[in-house]
Amino acid sequence: MAWSPVVAYASGPASPPLPEYRVADGARPIQGKPSTADAPLLEVGAVYEDTLAPGERFYRLTLDDSSSVYVSAVLRPPAGAKVGYSDGLEVEIMTSAGRACPSNPVKASFGYEAVPVAAAGTRRLQEDAECQAGGTYYAKVTREAAKESDRAPWPVELRLQREPAPAAGTAPAPAASVWPSASPTLPAKDAVARVGGTGFNDARALGPGVWRDELRPGQTRFYRVPVDWGQQPVLGAEIAAARITKQYASASNGLTVSLYTPFRSLAASEDTSYDGKQAAVTLPRVAPVAYENRFSHQAAQRMMGLAGWYYVAVTLGAKVAEFTEDATPVPLTLRVDVLGSAGKGPVYRESLSAAGFGVGAADRTAAREGLTAPEAVAAEDDRSAMRIVAGAGFGTGTVLLLVLGVWILLGRRGRAV
Repeated sequence: MAWSPVVAYASGPASPPLPEYRVADGARPIQGKPSTADAPLLEVGAVYEDTLAPGERFYRLTLDDSSSVYVSAVLRPPAGAKVGYSDGLEVEIMTSAGRACPSNPVKASFGYEAVPVAAAGTRRLQEDAECQAGGTYYAKVTREAAKESDRAPWPVELRLQREPAPAAGTAPAPAASVWPSASPTLPAKDAVARVGGTGFNDARALGPGVWRDELRPGQTRFYRVPVDWGQQPVLGAEIAAARITKQYASASNGLTVSLYTPFRSLAASEDTSYDGKQAAVTLPRVAPVAYENRFSHQAAQRMMGLAGWYYVAVTLGAKVAEFTEDATPVPLTLRVDVLGSAGKGPVYRESLSAAGFGVGAADRTAAREGLTAPEAVAAEDDRSAMRIVAGAGFGTGTVLLLVLGVWILLGRRGRAV
């Protein structure tokens, strides 16, 4: 009889806890208010930690009239928490008069998986639209939970990002309505090991290629891919055979793959069932990144309006633990490609990279080397230190050569006297 890797096991080792979400370095504690009165201020570029029970929390924003802004929230239920299909997170940017800005609110749902979910409200620069003036605005963050769901407060990570305005005279053209949408041909080379992160803050960088990792039931791994103007990210995920403890069982949402924007809002998602033997997901093609996309009438296209790091979250459903050996990770294969050459984006009045967006040489290096954001910062610090040392060494060497030259010249003169 032919050997099969899918074997039933009566019992297995005890399951260690899943890794916890890594909070951003320097995150500030904050307490949102149940109304706009006394709502605490969110500052641009800062990351905050709050707790969110079912209901609304408000935060104050002081916005100018020359930039687009994004307020993101990442809600993190504990592993095993009970969630319902309608449970989720909603983020809205609103005026001081209580009117929602265009394209708000933005929602994200859990489905049936207690995993981190993220959504972002936006205030975009757009001619003749609401919310263009500078002044006081509010971010409303709402957690939705059914009565039978877990209703304990959960940690939420908040971030306010500012995108500077394009330079004068560079008004964008209308958004394209058609782009290549046929199923992509994914890379088929040998896989290279890359261990994903626990969330957005330690997501592992990936470039085009085939990457190998592993997942346990209920676990989500995060990765990040640099996508420049004019480029299209395409990706697929495969989960291999598990160590089965119960035959003829299946999880309807066994494997889920989600793509998030540089401002942490969902751009695309796909899931499939998994019976412990094999499953694969290929994300539908998204629009190539273009500034003009943000003005599209299609919500999915609006999300592809900014170059930068796009995040990939891969989840193995918690229900998979009911028929597999939970403590034994299951092999995961990611196939990633970025189609199209990097093009020119709009000319901004200020640095886009300083705002945390765009793709530069350092980002491409991080993708090649598979670095998380903290690792990339440390690597760049090391390179800067080496350049200083090299420069100091060059300077010292030059001084020594000059001293030696003077000494030889004086010696020659002494012999000539």
